[in-house]
Amino acid sequence: MAKKTTHKPRNPFVYEGYEGDSYFCDRTEETEELISNLQNGRNTTLVSPRKIGKTGLILHTFNRIKQENKDAVCIYTDIFHTQNQYELVQTLGRAIVQEKLLDARSSWEKVLGLFSSWRPAISFDPMTGTPTVTVNIERTQTEHTLKGIFDFLQRSGKEVFVAIDEFQTITDYPEKGTEALLRSYIQFIPNVRFIFSGSKQHLMYEMFGSPKRPFYQSTAMMTLEPLHEEIYFDFASRFFLAKKGSIDESVFRQLYDQFDGYTWYMQSVLNRLYEYEKDVKDYQQVRESILSILKDKSSQYEMLMTFLTDNQRNLLIAIARDNTVAQPQSNDFIQKHGLPSASSIKKALDVLKEKDLVYNTAEGCIVYDRFLDLWLKRVFIL
Repeated sequence: MAKKTTHKPRNPFVYEGYEGDSYFCDRTEETEELISNLQNGRNTTLVSPRKIGKTGLILHTFNRIKQENKDAVCIYTDIFHTQNQYELVQTLGRAIVQEKLLDARSSWEKVLGLFSSWRPAISFDPMTGTPTVTVNIERTQTEHTLKGIFDFLQRSGKEVFVAIDEFQTITDYPEKGTEALLRSYIQFIPNVRFIFSGSKQHLMYEMFGSPKRPFYQSTAMMTLEPLHEEIYFDFASRFFLAKKGSIDESVFRQLYDQFDGYTWYMQSVLNRLYEYEKDVKDYQQVRESILSILKDKSSQYEMLMTFLTDNQRNLLIAIARDNTVAQPQSNDFIQKHGLPSASSIKKALDVLKEKDLVYNTAEGCIVYDRFLDLWLKRVFIL
């Protein structure tokens, strides 16, 4: 799992990684439920949109488990960027080696002895000097090594908890039997419990809720909602008070409404406010912090737009203009924004959804990245 650092962060509003209990807001019930599932032999499927706090909850849960049982092994891995079984095995293998499942003195020898097809190596980040483990395997040995990974975890003799984030990614692999293959290995390792988390809700519910799929009804289901507004305000206010400052409750509520309480966006803005402001009394201070973030992201978003076709770009801007679009292929919407035919819009919309640029809510389509949405409004709409 990703290790929490031992230093006290200068800025308490952490939006990347995990810094420990003191900087983690609430999720008390969700944490207890997840721990209870894992410790009582229930694998868990955790579903929610991105940026709402799934990863933080998983790392917080693992931290709590390690506090209770120092010998427990907690492995977190994100497979969002994997494209096939080979890359999945590399990612899982790297996570296991980095966790140092066995004692430091002999782990390398034992790992290499178990997996003759592995070629682990340590490289160093040229800027920070941080060591990074890479694991290379023979492509022809992918399935064999995948089985070896689960055999290795089973034979470890330890209580093991594995979180695989963005698990729905495996449905895009060219190897169509990946779900069945994983299920066949996972169901026979009683000392290992899994969290399968994902942000594409329709895919995750289908994978674990359809009788036709290998993982059907094999896990407890959890859905993550935004943090409770009052609890989140108390959490944020405490840090401002600690530096003899304050944040106005009405201003905080406006910020919460701006981003629907999505943790990552909230933390990003609060991080800037904490850095530059002592007393947050006016929403203009929040706007300035958001503008600072958009300025930092501007070149990234400009580059993103160059990779889109005219139809995709114009559709994305039109959705940002309307905030939420219930029927993006309707004649009213198309004529209002001067878009091409409904069939062209469907193709463009499918691509935008595939790229996670557009997301379907119960009310309709929205721009997935809330900062991108604001940037589009400023650059192309205002």
